[in-house]
Amino acid sequence: MRILVSADMEGATGTVLPDDVIAGTDRYERALRLMLGDVNAAVAGFAAAGADEIVVNDSHCSMANLPLAELDPRAELVIGRHKPLGMMELIDTGVDAVAMVGYHMGAGRPGVLAHTCLSHTILDVRVDGRQVDEGGFNALVAAEAGVPVVLVTGDDVLCAASRQWAPRARTVTVKRALSRHSAICRPPAATAADITAAARQAAALAGAGPAAPAPHTVEIDVDYPYLAVRASSIPGVRAIAERTVAFDAPDAASALRTFGIVVGVLSSGRERDWT
Repeated sequence: MRILVSADMEGATGTVLPDDVIAGTDRYERALRLMLGDVNAAVAGFAAAGADEIVVNDSHCSMANLPLAELDPRAELVIGRHKPLGMMELIDTGVDAVAMVGYHMGAGRPGVLAHTCLSHTILDVRVDGRQVDEGGFNALVAAEAGVPVVLVTGDDVLCAASRQWAPRARTVTVKRALSRHSAICRPPAATAADITAAARQAAALAGAGPAAPAPHTVEIDVDYPYLAVRASSIPGVRAIAERTVAFDAPDAASALRTFGIVVGVLSSGRERDWT
């Protein structure tokens, strides 16, 4: 049994403020230990359930956050950026299940530190007309690779929303959202115990089998028209409204790759704040 753990930071135990997830701040150094605790708790649960291989994909920002020396030694760590499938790297290498640890809600939605890839610029993302967050998009990629999402951890809003794209997954609510930057947070000892128990149960859901990829249309709403113009310069990406671009893809993995290119262009093209 091979398990892929995709680990983000905004949905980790105790993270609520931008400084919690921005490298170089005092709060980040403390929050990093909380993220690590959630990840190690998941590894412990999967290992206890008999997983033969557990790979953790660092999926936050630089994708080089988790300290390898402090990772549970029963796991391996994928470190660094420019991975073709980003948060879902290795999903196409024969893994039997994926866990989404520390995930969060998408742009324009309620939830702690809610956003979709960028903390700015992107207002909404839809796949085939259906609003998706990072978890929903990644779950679609996993499904077309024949891999079930078996565990989801994050705030209460994210865990409830995950029922739409991972209905069988075990969920662990590590905090209850009050606003984008505040929450009622559970202590790490409590969340770690729950994550370990949920991961141990979730292992029984591994091994869904092959699925049929399908074509998709992705739409992205941005906050300014000039960014839609900039994004539409990418071959295959078209502007369909003043602040909306769209593109077609033959399958979910291809859609995720193109989406990553659009995100990069949007981020680099954003004007500097001037007020």
